[in-house]
Amino acid sequence: MSRRSLGRGLSALIPADILDAPTGSHSPGALRMVALDRISANPEQPRIRFKGPALEELAESIREHGVLTPLLVRRGEGGRYILVAGERRLRASGLAGLEEVPCWVRDDVDGREQLELALVENIQREDLDPIETAQSYRRLCEDFGMTQDAVARRVGKDRATVANAIRLLRLPDFALAELRAGNITAGHAKALLSLPDDELIRAALREVLKDELSVRATEKKVKAIMAPRRRQQSKPAPTFPHLVERLTKTLSTRIKIEGRARSPRGRIIIEYYDQDDLDRLVQRLSES
Repeated sequence: MSRRSLGRGLSALIPADILDAPTGSHSPGALRMVALDRISANPEQPRIRFKGPALEELAESIREHGVLTPLLVRRGEGGRYILVAGERRLRASGLAGLEEVPCWVRDDVDGREQLELALVENIQREDLDPIETAQSYRRLCEDFGMTQDAVARRVGKDRATVANAIRLLRLPDFALAELRAGNITAGHAKALLSLPDDELIRAALREVLKDELSVRATEKKVKAIMAPRRRQQSKPAPTFPHLVERLTKTLSTRIKIEGRARSPRGRIIIEYYDQDDLDRLVQRLSES
C-alpha cells in the first residue's frame, strides 16, 4: 500500500510502517479490521452527495480487489468507532457486501481535526463537484482561520486555484445549481461572475444553456453585454471651466475642480506655493 495514495492530509497521521503493527493491537499504531455496523458516519462530513455511477464503480472495484486504503477512524463510545475520513469507501464497502473493513484507529484526533481532515481528504478527490470543493476551501478559511495561501499548501494546490474556487460561491443560487448539476463548467461560472447583477447573469446563463455555448463563447457573450456599460462609465467627467476661472480670480491661485462622470459628487483642489500663501488662503476663505 502506497502512502502517496492517502493524500498529504492523511499521510501526516499514518506512518510508513502501518502494516508492521499487529492487527489485534489497540495501540495508536494499529491497523485492524472493524465491522461496518460498528462505524458511525462522520458527523462533520462536509460532502453532500455520495450517489451515482462513481460510487457504484468504487463498490465494484472493492468487490474485486478489496479496500486498498484503510479508513481513518477514532474510538467512540460503547465499542463503536467514528469515521474521520473515507466515507466513500465506507459506503461503497456496504454496497459491495463487505461486513468489515480495514481501519486505522487514531484516538488523538479531536472533533476539530476530524473536520479538517475530512475537508482535506474530500478536496483531494477528483470526483468532487466544484461547489463542494469551493465550500470546503471556504470552511478551511473561515472555521480554521487559514489564509488562502495556507489552504493551498495544505491541499497541494496553488493559491489562484483556491481563490478562483471560492469566488464561484458568489454566484446566485440558480447559477450554482446549474454548475452542481454539471450543465455548466467552472469556466462558464467564472465568466458569468463578471456580470454585475443577478438578472444579467440569469439572461446570459439562459443563452449559455440554450445554445450550449463553450467557455470561450461565454466569455465573448459576457464582454458583449458589458461593452455598453463600459462605454457609459468611460464618459468624461465634467470640468466646470467657468467655475474654475471664477475661483482662480477670487483666490489668486491655481484651482482644480474634479467632477465624477456618474455622480454629482466631486472635489475642489486649491494649490498654495509656500507657508505664507497657505496662511493667506486660509484667511481669505475664513472671511468668505
